[in-house]
Amino acid sequence: QVQLVESGGGLVQPGGSLRLSCVASGIISSIYTMGWYRQAPGKQRELVAIITISSTTNYADSVKGRFSISRDIAKNTVYLQMNSLKPEDTAVYYCNAARRAEIYWGQGTQVTVSS
Repeated sequence: QVQLVESGGGLVQPGGSLRLSCVASGIISSIYTMGWYRQAPGKQRELVAIITISSTTNYADSVKGRFSISRDIAKNTVYLQMNSLKPEDTAVYYCNAARRAEIYWGQGTQVTVSS
């Protein structure tokens, strides 16, 4: 059974940092394109960042220069380092694994940026 388990969310002040983790089980995450998506209340889910099997990364324009996605193959884990957080970054963040016709999602972790 495939599971993606996110952690690391929470409440942070504007300008602060958080690091999200996504631990994969049931798949070898290094052969999947791994991504982070987010969904704010009343909005559609949107792509935040992805990392391909060749470790190429891509980011939404709104987070470029502030967020960084990385992977630890040995730990089967993908991270999202989020710096200089803004209130508009508030959302539920979801981990995603995609390979050909296979797509998996985690349950999400809440990130709230507020003073």
